[in-house]
Amino acid sequence: MKQNHWKERIGIMYSTNPDFEYETNQVEEEETLPKEKQSLRISLDKRNRGGKSVTLITGFRGKQDSLDEIGKWLKTKCGVGGAVKNGEILIQGDFRQKVLELLQKEGYIKSRII
Repeated sequence: MKQNHWKERIGIMYSTNPDFEYETNQVEEEETLPKEKQSLRISLDKRNRGGKSVTLITGFRGKQDSLDEIGKWLKTKCGVGGAVKNGEILIQGDFRQKVLELLQKEGYIKSRII
């Protein structure tokens, strides 16, 4: 939940109009696509990770809560740690094939390894 800090509103003129609504620069999250329409890409990534490899899942379109839920589910099924950030799911280790099978069983039929 974002806090409403006064420093973010410096330079804003307020209106005496009772119907005035303050506009923020926040972008609304897009609706989550159905599982069968999601085109998830699974890859192995070693860049900027201290030589360790991670399974990277990208291409998810939808709300952050849905992405967090999928990330938690995959980490539990693989029995490893990971993270969900910047619209990507990171699973520690090389679990490309297992993640692909899990996602396809769950209904993400357009998932593929790249």
